[in-house]
Amino acid sequence: MAATLNNYRLNYKPMGEKAILVEWPERIDETVLEDVLRFRHIIREKYGNACELVPAYHSLLVIFRKLSDTDKEIKILRSLYPERKHKSLKRRLWYIPVCYEAGFGLDTDTLIAEKGLTAQTLISLHTGVEYTVYAIGFLPGFMYLGGLDPRLYAPRREEPRLKVPKGAVGIGGKQTGIYPQESPGGWNIIGNSPIPLFDVSAKKPCRIRVGDKVKFFPVRKAEYDLIAIETATGVYKIKKEEWHD
Repeated sequence: MAATLNNYRLNYKPMGEKAILVEWPERIDETVLEDVLRFRHIIREKYGNACELVPAYHSLLVIFRKLSDTDKEIKILRSLYPERKHKSLKRRLWYIPVCYEAGFGLDTDTLIAEKGLTAQTLISLHTGVEYTVYAIGFLPGFMYLGGLDPRLYAPRREEPRLKVPKGAVGIGGKQTGIYPQESPGGWNIIGNSPIPLFDVSAKKPCRIRVGDKVKFFPVRKAEYDLIAIETATGVYKIKKEEWHD
């Protein structure tokens, strides 16, 4: 049986003609996210493929394929909420290589100058944490990772770049993340990962899910290049650990 959970006062809002937004207290907190994910599992067991579920931070969007009576479905959701206590979560910790060397860390020099750090200290702080995936969005596969060391907090760039490279690892405010495709962006870029995080041709385009953990580890340029080749040929296997809680 799952551990004792907090009982939150949830808010249920109709969203358009086919969706209901369930809201928790508005804060970035792992205990809140865990509650969101447990509730998601219970709803999935109840509705199966009749709805799509999108968790993020302190909310859960329930998108129905057919929704004829919103009030009725809200009542059902309310009745299901207590059942989440009996659901354990399957979690994964993903180990992702990052090269922080010159040429990849586009904003590293600026950050270390502003914060009075060395490049090695920045790398140590960034790789010394297990991050929580709080949301996936903005771009398909873009992970918003919480748990960043406060010494690395940095506001988004005043002038966003028109092209941020695929795989760029950045810091935006109190979060870090990886750009899964080349795109415009305003986060402070400190490295790059050779691991593709979104594959539209795959059965599951994004393997990492909300609620999972991510741990970065540093690699040199030569190892980065090798991993990129191994990934392209299907040889490289990203390391991960699984557990239930």
